[in-house]
Amino acid sequence: MDDKTIPIKNLPAEIKAKLEKKNKSWEVDQFGQSLFEQTGECVFIIGMDLHYLAANQQALHLLGYNEREISGMHVSDVISMGEMLDEKITKDEQPNIYERILKKKDGTLIPVEIGTSIVYDRNGQPVYIQSIVRDISERKTTEKILKRNSRILSVISEATARLFRSPNIESGISEVLGSLGNALEMFCCVIFEIEQFSDTPQTKVQYHWAEYNATDFDAETAITPFIDRMSLDPDAVLFEKKISGTKSIPEYSFLAIPIQGTLGSRGFLGLFDRENNLSWLITEFDVVQTATNLVGAALQRIQYEETIRLNEFRNRMIVDAFPDLLIRINLDGLIPDYSSSPNHPLFIHRDMISGKKLVETWPAEIVGRILGDANKNSFTTDFWLEGFQLPFSSSIYESRLHPINSREALIIIRDITDMVRLNEMKTDFINRASHELRTPLTAVILMADLIQQGGTEDELQEYWRILRNELIRQKNLIDRLLMAGRLESGMMKLENVPLDIILSLTDSIQAVMPIANKRNINLILDAPKNSVNILGDNSALQQIFINLITNATKFSPEDSKVLVVVGFSEGFVDVSVTDHGMGIAAEAIPHLFEKFYRAKNVTVAEIPGSGIGLYIVKSIIEELGGKIEVKSKLNHGTTFIVHLRPAT
Repeated sequence: MDDKTIPIKNLPAEIKAKLEKKNKSWEVDQFGQSLFEQTGECVFIIGMDLHYLAANQQALHLLGYNEREISGMHVSDVISMGEMLDEKITKDEQPNIYERILKKKDGTLIPVEIGTSIVYDRNGQPVYIQSIVRDISERKTTEKILKRNSRILSVISEATARLFRSPNIESGISEVLGSLGNALEMFCCVIFEIEQFSDTPQTKVQYHWAEYNATDFDAETAITPFIDRMSLDPDAVLFEKKISGTKSIPEYSFLAIPIQGTLGSRGFLGLFDRENNLSWLITEFDVVQTATNLVGAALQRIQYEETIRLNEFRNRMIVDAFPDLLIRINLDGLIPDYSSSPNHPLFIHRDMISGKKLVETWPAEIVGRILGDANKNSFTTDFWLEGFQLPFSSSIYESRLHPINSREALIIIRDITDMVRLNEMKTDFINRASHELRTPLTAVILMADLIQQGGTEDELQEYWRILRNELIRQKNLIDRLLMAGRLESGMMKLENVPLDIILSLTDSIQAVMPIANKRNINLILDAPKNSVNILGDNSALQQIFINLITNATKFSPEDSKVLVVVGFSEGFVDVSVTDHGMGIAAEAIPHLFEKFYRAKNVTVAEIPGSGIGLYIVKSIIEELGGKIEVKSKLNHGTTFIVHLRPAT
């Protein structure tokens, strides 16, 4: 600012004539001492020679002078060069109002608004110039802030508008930071977050902008000392002055503002000021907060778009991985969209079926049943068709129709062949279990009646023997059912301790020996003479081998043999149980260990069983970390091979 001083000029001619008659004193009684001192305004009394005659206390306080110092001082020593210097003092009674810059005693410049008027005596002659001064520093500061804020907001708004119009918002964040940094006269602006997943929180700068001559400034390192404070109060604004910087930036100030509205981890806007004071912190914080909110909105949109993209990708992955056949169909029968796993029995490549009518692929009668009578003219209700077959497939399917709107629906086609077979197995099991449970109960009741009626001692002993055997048979069946339930629920806990498998096999063979003796079947154990230690549970192992040896005995012809062999394979101890019975059909072997399953040739031969024993055997073996396999040939016998983990 030019601090030359000038006098008030351009006085009217009649006033200039009076300058020769200089007043040496001020007659205060003419104006009223009380009004002069008590008014809230700064009042100066200036002689016609432009020297100060007097000033009230407010005026003296404004300039920093005392009454003695101001008296006789020329106005050019106080009024500094300003923007409006051409105002003329006129004879009008209305005061002249204009803006000036006053120079205080300490040299400080103050923007003021000055109102001047000439005071006349009773004869109409000009006597003094009365000047009323108002300090307009705050108003000027506010105007400056408003202009600066308006400029900043304009720059930020323009940059943000370009950002939101951009197809790639993320790439434009740095441009917005650059606009913000230039508008606020910062040398570096960053968006960062604090990761607290590790023991020591870390700063992660996501977006960065710096002046060309501050490219060596490491923002992450600069933020690190304040991580703990920001972590303790993440909603507070952090402000630090005069931080030691780098060689090119000896000192700087740092401001971190929480970004509200972002998804995921908390973020901050970090601003670095080279002047070490951030003069706009208080007076211009609102505009900075507005800029922060705009950046937050952009980040939130990025997060939303990324979430939508991931959801679309995830939904597509789910649909593609869905095991069922999905068909979107309209009311005209056309297929706008279609999805199916290549493993689905009805799989057709999407390009071959999309845009075609469903009746061009499947029989019209089946399509009509899938749609249902209620959906012929408009898709109005869900419809479930359970159990249908197509001419070119042996599988059994169900369809579920779900209306999307009145003209579109989603059809889900599911292969339920295994479910139907399982239901048949369950029904067969219930029938057989009922029979197995009812048969011993019937025998028990009959034996109880015979015992009650009495008989010879031999007869009564036979009745008691049959009664006991039938109760044991019923107990074994119930035990197996309970064990299957415990295995499925995870309630059955097995030990894995070193034990001699030969001892376990010997006990198992002894348990089955009475059954084998009745049919004159020879049970042979072929094992090493020394101990063979494996990891297992003795009780569980006996259940496995009693079951397998009992089955081999049941399915073997009389006067034959069952061979139990202990051997070794890579990483396992092997126990094989071989019979010379009816064998198992190749198509039945994959289903042997399914719950309730029984091979057809066994059912035809009316060999009793529940269809649950082998399911229990496989479940226990897998629980012990082993595995089981089957080798069989119809009418030539079967071999079950159990692989167990050796004890190290």
